[in-house]
Amino acid sequence: MKPYVDPQWAWAEFKPTESDPWNEHKVAHLFRRAGFGLTGTELSNSIDAGLSETVQSLVHESGEPEEFQRDMQAMTRSLVASSDPANLSSGWLYRMLKSTDQLREKLTLFWHGHFATSAEKVADAFMMQQQNSMLRQHSLGNFHDLAQGISKDPAMLLYLDSATNRKTHPNENFARELMELFCLGEGNYTETDIRELSRCFTGWEVRNRAYRFNRYQHDFNEKSFLGASKAFSGEEAVTHVVAQKSAPKFIARKLVQYLVMDEPLADDELIDPLANQLEEDDFEVLGTIKRILLSNLFFSEHSYARKIKSPVEMVIGLMRSLDMNTKLPDLHRTLGEVGQAVFYPPNVKGWEGGRIWINSSTLLGRSNLIHSLLTTPNTTFGGEDISGLLASREVHTMQQALDHFETLLLAVPLGSRVKQQILSAQQTAPSDDSFSNLLHQLATLPQFQLS
Repeated sequence: MKPYVDPQWAWAEFKPTESDPWNEHKVAHLFRRAGFGLTGTELSNSIDAGLSETVQSLVHESGEPEEFQRDMQAMTRSLVASSDPANLSSGWLYRMLKSTDQLREKLTLFWHGHFATSAEKVADAFMMQQQNSMLRQHSLGNFHDLAQGISKDPAMLLYLDSATNRKTHPNENFARELMELFCLGEGNYTETDIRELSRCFTGWEVRNRAYRFNRYQHDFNEKSFLGASKAFSGEEAVTHVVAQKSAPKFIARKLVQYLVMDEPLADDELIDPLANQLEEDDFEVLGTIKRILLSNLFFSEHSYARKIKSPVEMVIGLMRSLDMNTKLPDLHRTLGEVGQAVFYPPNVKGWEGGRIWINSSTLLGRSNLIHSLLTTPNTTFGGEDISGLLASREVHTMQQALDHFETLLLAVPLGSRVKQQILSAQQTAPSDDSFSNLLHQLATLPQFQLS
């Protein structure tokens, strides 16, 4: 039986106290969930800034510098020109690593899994990158705009076979997923709703890698779905779907699952205040996300270590925390081997996450991935070796290194006995090899898998 959580307490703003202060543990927790881990500088700056100012910066004030955006645009053009969608993954991994706008990038990954579209089927780098840019643009904006955007997105139209949607033979794939996976959730529509909704998108095509409306293939007759009847256009149909009462609950629940806890799924009573806020905010998601990140629930035992890191979160978090650089095409390939190659979700449901990430095979794969990352000559730490990076952070001994890694990388502190066992296994003097071995040993622990 899951514990009862009072919604009023849950979504009230967390106020640090002397007995429950704003500290390194809470800063690291915030940056793991609202981004991909943190650097030592971000840790110290956030301690000094306090909770409210740190969240304010993450949510509103951490946009990417113009020079970085220009560099990313140039890199993206080059990757798209290669015509291989797999090359896009390296560009996105680079952005996750280097972007100052960590919350936007983390939510772009969320929407990529939510509106899952795979380059395996689309096989067009330009269209996949256009979708990624659209998701990033709206990731912290209005969900209705996002739903409209994905409905006309050429990659999505191809992925769900909507580009061949004709009035004489409506394709039901997109209509089903729009309600079930994107907006409403199971049980909030009927098979008749699917058939009628699919008629609204007839004539929506892809021509020259862009959306085109073919009026000769559109069904202009009346359609009846989700309690309304009229000659819905496709755009009006999306608006009607998003206007359903179940929509804000569905999105709020997914945000809580993504940012707060894999299990248990939040019940309606806990979700209702957030769903109500989404309605009041006309589906602008930023206010709800900020409320989550400032909440009592977020900074409580109901959230700490209640998520399992996805492979991307695990690796990018490690790399950001230790200022690591490596060959990103190789990293993309190894991430795919443990279940999360960006631009290649497994199916339209995206990555299910949670306990699905962990089994005997994936645990070994994760360990091997970290070992490969740490030992390949292509990996550097702030442009140097790991000893040099740690020395620049006043970390010189194995004990100091263990404490440093624990603060930045682990959602739960290690017990003194476990720490002693780890240090006992590292009998050599501090060196590149011993620091790397220590880090790899930590990566094999269950605690390392938790966020």
